[in-house]
Amino acid sequence: MAKFRKRPIVIDAVQWTGDNAQVIAEFCPGTHAIHAADGSIAYLEIKTLEGAMSASRGDWIIRGVKGEFYPCKPDIFDATYEPADVATTG
Repeated sequence: MAKFRKRPIVIDAVQWTGDNAQVIAEFCPGTHAIHAADGSIAYLEIKTLEGAMSASRGDWIIRGVKGEFYPCKPDIFDATYEPADVATTG
């Protein structure tokens, strides 16, 4: 079996804090807030290439290399991504 390393790429991402749904909607078109019975936002519905996926508070919304969007759990995001030095990544 061969081993592979993920290529270093720079992505755009916004973390959903629970009170920045408008920022997420502007970043990721087609996002819908799903409300709980008390009127608060229970979760966000993100339009992805595979269909609608839900994002919970704390999840990161990522724009991929081809402009696609998808949610990512914070522990996976932290294990996979680190802040980019934009000056060196162009």
